[in-house]
Amino acid sequence: MSSPVEQIKERLNIADVVGNYVKLERAGASLKAKCPFHNERTPSFFVSPARGSFYCFGCGKGGDLFTFVQEFEGLDFVGALRVLAERAGVTLTRIDPKERSLYARLYLCLEKAARFFEAELAKSGEARSYLSSRGVLPETMREWRLGFAPAAWRTLFEHLSREGFTPEEMEKVGMVRNAPPKEGERAASAERHYDWFRGRVIFPILDSAGRIIAFSGRILPTLDDGKTGKYINSPETPLFNKSETLYGFNRAKNAIRQKDATILVEGQMDLLMAHQAGYAHAVAVSGTALTERHLARLKRLSENLLIAFDADPAGAKASERAIRLALLSGFTVRVIALLGGKDPAELIFSDLPAWERGAREAKHVIDFLLQGILSSSASGREVARAVEEKLLPFVSLLPSRVEQSHFIRAIADATGLRADALYDSLKRVPRGRADGAPALPPVSRDEPAEGDALLRRAFSLLLFLESRKELAPAASSFRSRLARLFQDAKFKEQYDAFVSRRDALLYEAEFFLGAGGSGVVSEKTRVEIEEELLNRLEEATLSSALEETLRALGMAERANRSAVPALLLECKRLGERLAQIKAVRFNG
Repeated sequence: MSSPVEQIKERLNIADVVGNYVKLERAGASLKAKCPFHNERTPSFFVSPARGSFYCFGCGKGGDLFTFVQEFEGLDFVGALRVLAERAGVTLTRIDPKERSLYARLYLCLEKAARFFEAELAKSGEARSYLSSRGVLPETMREWRLGFAPAAWRTLFEHLSREGFTPEEMEKVGMVRNAPPKEGERAASAERHYDWFRGRVIFPILDSAGRIIAFSGRILPTLDDGKTGKYINSPETPLFNKSETLYGFNRAKNAIRQKDATILVEGQMDLLMAHQAGYAHAVAVSGTALTERHLARLKRLSENLLIAFDADPAGAKASERAIRLALLSGFTVRVIALLGGKDPAELIFSDLPAWERGAREAKHVIDFLLQGILSSSASGREVARAVEEKLLPFVSLLPSRVEQSHFIRAIADATGLRADALYDSLKRVPRGRADGAPALPPVSRDEPAEGDALLRRAFSLLLFLESRKELAPAASSFRSRLARLFQDAKFKEQYDAFVSRRDALLYEAEFFLGAGGSGVVSEKTRVEIEEELLNRLEEATLSSALEETLRALGMAERANRSAVPALLLECKRLGERLAQIKAVRFNG
């Protein structure tokens, strides 16, 4: 019987999978599009249905349909496997939650916790009444798997212990904490573990594949003594990175693509009420600051962002920061006006037509800020000062000079200020940040260990080969060939980084090799995967070397012309080898 990976590849065409995320156009035997992984004006991203692969000539990203979903959705291999299996109608019989893998145990621990919280919500009339008082319908509670954590200190700990989980596993996923021993006491024991969430309505947080990775909890009003936060989230864990996770993203991603817009709200209740009202393209930052990683994930789906943050001072501050980051990231940003100082959840519950009107009539952020200045400034001098201090810094973040010019004229017309004076002030705005701080550092292209699915897969294969005694010769050969692609120091640095995630990588390798639970690996499959990975890695290395050589050539032509002939020959050699590799991929 074929493995789940093979079944998925048999049933799904890579062009159909990629085409569900980006608009593809025919280009001979291949298809092309603007790359979803970097900004570009002309398409350099190609999909080859015949080879079942994709490649971007601009940024070097490439791989099969699994790699694409990993990169686009921000998932690990198993997460991508789940997404594609659901689409292909393949039952993942070999992904058993009781698998020996550490990561499978952690996911199962969170799933068991979620079921416990759901059962406790069914018992708690007070918790259900609170949610109902906020406008949350029973079907929304069920669909979003809302729960309740009892106020007792060890209820969840004892439940998960009975389910067979160790205190260490519970701690690793942020479900319990271990109180340090008091002075004079012996080291902490299991008796000192206590639940992280107590007396709170629980909101499960899921990854893009629909797996629970964390929770957020809202204290019941009757239990709020003012000493703990109204909301608390799970701590960061091997499964949960708050700077990359958006609440509701797993449900909103398809709607965002269809609507070509994202509504960004602050909290879980805002998100639930927005979805309940039919705004399925909403996501929430959920108790953390918006980050560039959040925006990068959203931008792959749409470059249009509607912001609806709370009207209180904290919400206004968060909104300003979000707007700055979004403009710097190239989004078209609009703002949904919230009437009466209400947050989105309150407005949707109390006056749905007002919310619908606000969403429908959302203004471009520059128009929104200008309107605020005109309505709050009493004198012409106050208007001029507010425009210079509060508005022009945001105009400076617009990526298009034409767009900047449009808004300068609009500001001049609305305020009576001279356009040339506004242009002069705009030139003096510090470039890069709306608050005058230094520009945000660009994301490094030399950090593949976390984000590059190709490199991750290569090292997961190496670790897998090294874990099998019968594959020791293959492991030695593959390691040597990998090391030749990199300088020794860089190879060792990368290897050490991946070894720290050995359990997760071995789990992935078993599935993309088709080993599954049996552990048997087809030599033909393994060799084909090795060659594919090495060819792609060589291509990436050659591209980097060619870029460096071209840079050196440019400097030599200006300063040291004696080095030009050798550099030209090296450019020719690298270019010819690159052309050979690319020709084999798309014409072979």
